[in-house]
Amino acid sequence: MTVVPVTSADLDAVEVAWFSALCSDDYQFLGVPDGDLRSSWDHCSEIVKTAEAQGFGNILCPSSYQVGQDTLSFVAGCAPITSAINLLAAVRCGEMQPIMLARTIATLDHMLQGRLTVNIISSDFPGEKADSQFRYQRSREVVEILKQAWNRDEINYEGEVYNFTGLTTDPAKPYQQGGPMLYFGGYSPAALDLCGQHCDVYLMWPEKTEDIAGRMQAAHAAAEKYGRTLDYGFRSHVIVRDSEAEAKEYARYIASKLDDELGQAIRERALDAGSLGVSHQARNRELADLEGYIEPNLWTGIGRARSGCGAAIVGSTDQVLSKLEELQKMGIRAFVLSGYPHVEEAEHFGSRVLPQLKTCQLNQAWGRVPQTLPKTPLGAGDRR
Repeated sequence: MTVVPVTSADLDAVEVAWFSALCSDDYQFLGVPDGDLRSSWDHCSEIVKTAEAQGFGNILCPSSYQVGQDTLSFVAGCAPITSAINLLAAVRCGEMQPIMLARTIATLDHMLQGRLTVNIISSDFPGEKADSQFRYQRSREVVEILKQAWNRDEINYEGEVYNFTGLTTDPAKPYQQGGPMLYFGGYSPAALDLCGQHCDVYLMWPEKTEDIAGRMQAAHAAAEKYGRTLDYGFRSHVIVRDSEAEAKEYARYIASKLDDELGQAIRERALDAGSLGVSHQARNRELADLEGYIEPNLWTGIGRARSGCGAAIVGSTDQVLSKLEELQKMGIRAFVLSGYPHVEEAEHFGSRVLPQLKTCQLNQAWGRVPQTLPKTPLGAGDRR
């Protein structure tokens, strides 16, 4: 029995995604820059190709103003070098004019032939500090405009931030029916309301099991107001080895050279450093035991060297598998995982745990991807 009703209630499989470190976030030792692991095209695209070869169904491509790869440019570059894996592109709402964003996403969706998914982001722009309510209002309007562009013949929108009248949607028609699936993470009431009304998958960072259940209940309450349900996702790092002792030893190893002052500087340079979700990750570190574990096999040490998702599932193959199966029973339908370094840890997880999970791609399970070329202006539709 799931914690709350979920959209994919009858689905007995899960989507398992990996993470491409576009934003200067790959290390052998946490917080110690390594030139071989820089966020170059060569390295980040190698993470994507490795994840696809291992059988991951999706890969998160994050967004931030740090040395590395621009998200949408990177996703476009991945289209000709992949054939099966989905790309989960993080889009910070408002950075691009919404009409052109709709067109860009439609273009990428056609390039990937329906393998695009979108992670809606509402954090500050580089060099800007905006009120939280304004940021979520801007994001709401962007999402509503995207949905008009993908599902109507004309865009007519009157909002507090954006106003458009009488625009044809022909340039913005995506490959997928209804457009790419929208993944969303956020803890504030405004965030939950936006997700509840418009998004498909509510993503959560790792916390104690009872806190995850509470997050799901809050998100469901927001969706229920609009007569909707959600699917739920869990974003976490992972360290899996043949034994628990080996996994915990590796956790100590990657944190062995971390300077706490440098770690704080890394956390503070992130665009989401002041968010409510980040504060909860920091609180988890305060509550953890002397080794950094907040509950069995959930290690908060990674959060000393990064903002955002700050904990890892650490354990043997059976322990990691059991944790994921427990979360699946709660209602989790998507896992977004990562590890340091990202290529090697994708192979550890891919060889040990992934073959024991029944997996899927949620956009396929939801029936978003057409079986034949869609009748859109970029597909098999009329050219006007």
